[in-house]
Amino acid sequence: MRRTLTIHVHSNPADSSQPSAAIAPAPSPEKRSTVAFIFRGPNGIRAGWRFSLFVCFITGAGAVAQTILKRIPYVVRHFPPGPPNAPVALTPGHEIFGESLLVFSLFVAVIIMSCIEKRSFVDYGLPLKQFLGKRFWEGILYGFAMLSLLLLAIAALHGFTLGSVDVSRDDALKYGVLYAIAFLLAGIFEEFSFRGYMQATLTSGIGFWPAAILLSLLFGAGHLSNTGEAIFGAAMAGTFGIVAAFSLARTGNLWFAIGMHAGWDWAETYFCGTPDSGRLAMGRLFSATFHGYKLADRRLGRPGGQPPRYGRPRARSAGDSFAVPAPVSRTQSFRRF
Repeated sequence: MRRTLTIHVHSNPADSSQPSAAIAPAPSPEKRSTVAFIFRGPNGIRAGWRFSLFVCFITGAGAVAQTILKRIPYVVRHFPPGPPNAPVALTPGHEIFGESLLVFSLFVAVIIMSCIEKRSFVDYGLPLKQFLGKRFWEGILYGFAMLSLLLLAIAALHGFTLGSVDVSRDDALKYGVLYAIAFLLAGIFEEFSFRGYMQATLTSGIGFWPAAILLSLLFGAGHLSNTGEAIFGAAMAGTFGIVAAFSLARTGNLWFAIGMHAGWDWAETYFCGTPDSGRLAMGRLFSATFHGYKLADRRLGRPGGQPPRYGRPRARSAGDSFAVPAPVSRTQSFRRF
């Protein structure tokens, strides 16, 4: 019996002569307008514009706060405005008042920018849960120790004398606490503004260390507006910016830098009683003195004790004596009204 094997061949539709449906081309990427390209990048609003907005907000908040404070008789009576270029008396009351105004303006600006960017204070290097934590106190000790080593080096070269205690025990405690509050506020303002929001913003645009160097230059240049500040003091402030940025990179937040900043300022201004941007603090613990310009005189060929011929007359501060990182004084922005 014969069997027939039948083979069924199924043709491939692709091989058929019938025309197949054309494949739709992939949609081309939407072209952005020139305006959108200028203002927005891969990370949202470009870093330069965010930086500019922050400056506008902090300036505006300070201006509004000063306008309100000028209308409060108590404030005008206890914190009267002075001549534009005259030094503000370095008292704990003036320092706390001025630094509180700066910190308020800073926090208003950062809160607005954090809402725009949908970020938190942690993203800007300031975890509030670590306020006065371990890193902060490590920075306090480091700042105090660095200032002490600097003055010991100057004293070894016969350029500095610590002097005697100038205040009573009760006043020493009172002024010590008040200046600690003032310089804590100063450290928060300067570090959270320069190494906090500004550093985080510019890092997204140009990278961490280019941003750190640029901001350190701005930080140092800003100190030149301080009455009594000189080029050496401003340079030391700039080098401190690099040290603070390094601590931010190592620890991941700003609390060590804030502590270091506050510790140096407290030791310089209150504990040792050296001039801060040419100003001596009321209620300082020791009556420190510097002895002329002997080192600089030998290098520049001037007679001993002759003041430098550059810059304006001023009292010397510890930060002017050696090229070491030193957070010297605060900017005068918004301090007078």
